[in-house]
Amino acid sequence: MRERPTLYVLIGLPGAGKTTRARELEREHAALRLTPDEWMIPLFGEPEADGRRDVLEGRFIWLAMRALRLGANVILDFGVWSKDERSALRHLAGQAGADCVLVYLPIDPAEQLARVESRQATDPGSTFPITPEDLDEYRRLFQAPDRAELAGERVEPPPAGCADWAAWASARWPTSFA
Repeated sequence: MRERPTLYVLIGLPGAGKTTRARELEREHAALRLTPDEWMIPLFGEPEADGRRDVLEGRFIWLAMRALRLGANVILDFGVWSKDERSALRHLAGQAGADCVLVYLPIDPAEQLARVESRQATDPGSTFPITPEDLDEYRRLFQAPDRAELAGERVEPPPAGCADWAAWASARWPTSFA
């Protein structure tokens, strides 16, 4: 009997090592790796062009669900900063007949700044400038997963006003179900 496919969801702030870990998972599990940062600059010349990242992530989610249904392992290397985003992805993976593994990469502020500055200095064409003030703001917005979430315990219901997680995901990531 064939194993269920797995959706690996990388969680963390810039500089945490998400893409490095995603590449390792790609090799270890013969998985399709979807990393928006590798697409944004070649496609649009910038990292956050007028909501285009959300549209791109939506298409990646659409592709991920198709690949999971076909039995392929998939890695979403988005960072997914909110519990709602992670809950939606966990639910969608289950609906696609797949397991979901959350991979959280915490990082302390000093190490994060050093990594971001090093990446910008050594490979500026593959990244985008991030200031120390940006990093502080990102930390304020980031919702770190707790033990229960990382253990894959029950997915909470979607926020009030959303019929289900698919509806929430469609609003959060345009094109995820188009």
